[in-house]
Amino acid sequence: MRFVDEARIRVVSGSGGNGAVSFRREKYVPFGGPDGGDGGRGGDVVVKATTRRNSLMELRGKTQIVASNGERGGTRQMTGAGADNAVLEVPVGTRLLNDHTGELIADLVEDGAQVVVARGGAGGKGNMRFKSSTNRAPRECTPGEEGEEVMLRLELLLMADVGLLGFPNAGKSTLIRCISSARPRVADYPFTTLVPNLGVVDMGLEGTFVVADIPGLIRGAADGVGLGHRFLRHVSRNRLLLHLISLGPDEAESPAKRYHDIRGELERYDPVLLDRPEVVVLTKIDTVPPEIRDEIVAEVQASVPGQRVHVISAPTHQGIDALVQAIWRMLEQLPAIPAPLVEEPA
Repeated sequence: MRFVDEARIRVVSGSGGNGAVSFRREKYVPFGGPDGGDGGRGGDVVVKATTRRNSLMELRGKTQIVASNGERGGTRQMTGAGADNAVLEVPVGTRLLNDHTGELIADLVEDGAQVVVARGGAGGKGNMRFKSSTNRAPRECTPGEEGEEVMLRLELLLMADVGLLGFPNAGKSTLIRCISSARPRVADYPFTTLVPNLGVVDMGLEGTFVVADIPGLIRGAADGVGLGHRFLRHVSRNRLLLHLISLGPDEAESPAKRYHDIRGELERYDPVLLDRPEVVVLTKIDTVPPEIRDEIVAEVQASVPGQRVHVISAPTHQGIDALVQAIWRMLEQLPAIPAPLVEEPA
């Protein structure tokens, strides 16, 4: 299935049914009086999170969701039938925003969580409601309330345990193929990965954890260059960040500089992300001459004091098992889900 993480849709709740004007007419019952019933309530539009979906793909091409109107009131004081709610299912991790104001409506981070985004209108009053000692035969009723209309923007933020960060061609897709059953596209040119991919790493009887292959960032991503904001927002849901730095021969800048450049993009997007637990990984170590490997690792290690720098090679599987075990040990100590973002970073 194609991964879609953004959608816009117009939602309209149902209007309430009109109240009825009616008088009781029965044989042998003079002066029966008013008996017009109230109108039924219009249907709500409800958005519900579910693990059965993993993309907003189903909303592509759908421009609106409209709930049904309530029915008109009837005779004999019968209230019109209320309309059913219109329910929109979205993946867990979806944020709902008012597309016109940018206001956050809800952040659905749990399976089954739901929110009413447009409330149905109340039904109108029938003429029986207006009966009084001075007005025994009222001929007035009220119309049902209009439904609400909202233009929604839906943003899906991946609910993964580990997020893979790095510039294009850092080896993120190769790593996720190596440690999970996910099969993202891999090629030797930049921007091979254009959408996030998820992979599940099986730790046997101990459990599993989910890794998100986030497309390669570029300088200026935090300022909206390329698709930076779309990629960076997925990072906010990850419990642990895996920062990959390529040691490939085509890299013109030092690994330490590229590490700090990515950190700078995170800081400009949302400074809170700098405090997210992190693992630094040097990839493609098999492409580095043996005589300078220790020097390069030491340079990067000096940039991240207090952290262990992992060195891996996917083709030779060097360091892969040790990295997976280190990730698992860290995840066991971390809370389940980071606090959701409430506002879009400036």
